[in-house]
Amino acid sequence: MGGQLSMFETKQKNAIQKVVNVASIPQRSPFRYPGGKTWLIPVVRQWLKQSKEHKKLIEPFAGGGIVSLTAAFENLADNIVMIELDHEVAAVWEVIINGDQNWLADKIFSFDLTPENANSILQKENKTKKEQAFSTILKNRIFHGGIITKGSGLIKNGENGKGIKSRWYPKTLRDRIKAIGHVKKNMKFITGDAFTELEKVKNDESVYSFIDPPYTVAGRRLYTHFELDHDALFALTAQLKGKFMLTYDDTDEIRQLAEKYNLDFRTIPMKTTHHIQKNEIIVSDNFDWWK
Repeated sequence: MGGQLSMFETKQKNAIQKVVNVASIPQRSPFRYPGGKTWLIPVVRQWLKQSKEHKKLIEPFAGGGIVSLTAAFENLADNIVMIELDHEVAAVWEVIINGDQNWLADKIFSFDLTPENANSILQKENKTKKEQAFSTILKNRIFHGGIITKGSGLIKNGENGKGIKSRWYPKTLRDRIKAIGHVKKNMKFITGDAFTELEKVKNDESVYSFIDPPYTVAGRRLYTHFELDHDALFALTAQLKGKFMLTYDDTDEIRQLAEKYNLDFRTIPMKTTHHIQKNEIIVSDNFDWWK
């Protein structure tokens, strides 16, 4: 009897059964990001609130940046560092976090979106940093699924036949970007490599590392920089002295890597953009905060 109870308790501990309604989470990012973590925000909040001590949050695969932005808006970390290697995505954060976010916000709001105007922006060579930032947001909003890698293309029909305007909400985007300007004083963005930046902080116990790499299955389709040494990332994560949360798709390969480096994990259900429910894996240094 005792053994059966133990098994039941373990199952309850290892999974949060409820799928999060993404519509209930504040949308902070200007990106439509494939693989975005808006659905994970309630869990991230629990993780960041496990200690009231001074903390620095580092997001080495920033992407759409929802975790860093939520932490900034909700005062969940004292210092926040976002890192991204992709030069197109990085240009957006360089302008918003390190530069003049108002320029980008106003440019989006005033832009007359037509296929001709969009193509003239996208096809321009030798863009400035600001021009690249605007081009990236434009591409992210008018390409299929927000995918900006080579091979993706313009939305043709879109919602209600609106075509490329289906996901172009200039006022909403302007407001989101300007809002970030009000909370970015404790934020910093680095165009760089995740491994390099994690190495720099691996001995700092005050650092919370939210690590969301390109996944083993979908990475090739969704991201420009999809090639990643997942074994090396697990090895580096295992060396971190601070708190960490590492997220992955639930595959045998990832479970084996967690076991190899003696890292504890939990599974959590989520719904894809196509409303397919699947499990993801969360690896962490401890699960005392897990509810």
